[in-house]
Amino acid sequence: MTALSPPSTAGHPAPPRGPRRRRALIGWGFIGPFMAVFALVFLAPICYSIYLSLFRTQLVGGTSFVGFDNYQRALEDPNFWSALGRVTLFLAVQVPVMLGIALLVALAIDSGRLYGRNFFRIAIFLPYAVPAVVAALMWGFMYGTRFGLVGNINDAFGVSLPDPLSSGLVLASIGNIVTWEFVGYNMLIFYAALRVIPHSLYEAAEIDGAGQLRVITAIKLPAIRGALVIATIFSIIGSFQLFNEPSILKNLAPNTITTDFTPNFYTYSLAFSGQQHNYAATVAIIMGIFTMIIAYAVQLRGMRKEA
Repeated sequence: MTALSPPSTAGHPAPPRGPRRRRALIGWGFIGPFMAVFALVFLAPICYSIYLSLFRTQLVGGTSFVGFDNYQRALEDPNFWSALGRVTLFLAVQVPVMLGIALLVALAIDSGRLYGRNFFRIAIFLPYAVPAVVAALMWGFMYGTRFGLVGNINDAFGVSLPDPLSSGLVLASIGNIVTWEFVGYNMLIFYAALRVIPHSLYEAAEIDGAGQLRVITAIKLPAIRGALVIATIFSIIGSFQLFNEPSILKNLAPNTITTDFTPNFYTYSLAFSGQQHNYAATVAIIMGIFTMIIAYAVQLRGMRKEA
């Protein structure tokens, strides 16, 4: 009985190390510019913000290392929590309304029964092309009770409409601006997802006698679940980053929109008005972590339902 000898590799020589190294260098040459830009504009600012958050600058004593004292201060800051609660309320109301309108419009255009659907698709998407600053200024002047549309209506009809920039309505007014801006963007995401659904599913549903409502609930909505999750995540991130609209409208409603109206506005005020760069970096990092956790939780829930 003879012992088995190991298989010979003489007929299959290993590729030379030179070509393999050359291919690796070519690959790094392709991704190298992206990695450099990514490190410069993304990783470096985050690392620098973390570095700033560990220090404190005072008039007496200068800059000193304080560890996590800034984080403890932020977690005990009532202004930070009120700003976070305000944008959380904004998110809970505005995001479902905006995505619901965008979904209804996308379904109406995709149905093929809407007259002039190409016009409606462009018209609804057009506000997204308007810069956020311009949109906030435009709506802010319409909200004005002394010189804007609301004021003109009051003077023309002798009525007294509620002030859209009052403390009880300003958050809803900002939500109206954001909804007007981003309904078209989300509609396009949903419409693109609807267009890739195989028509064979519609034909099978028609043979089974399914109505339009049944087709929507059984075919269209499950098929675009991924697009719904993506749009929800983008909207959540955008809500926590709310800044442009409050900062523009503050000049029109200085007593209603304070410097801590939203976390981003609070961070901006701390850094550029209060010269508290270390504490501003701390608040920004906490908001980044909080936003990441919420967005990741929504993604996990959406993926679990999709599976």
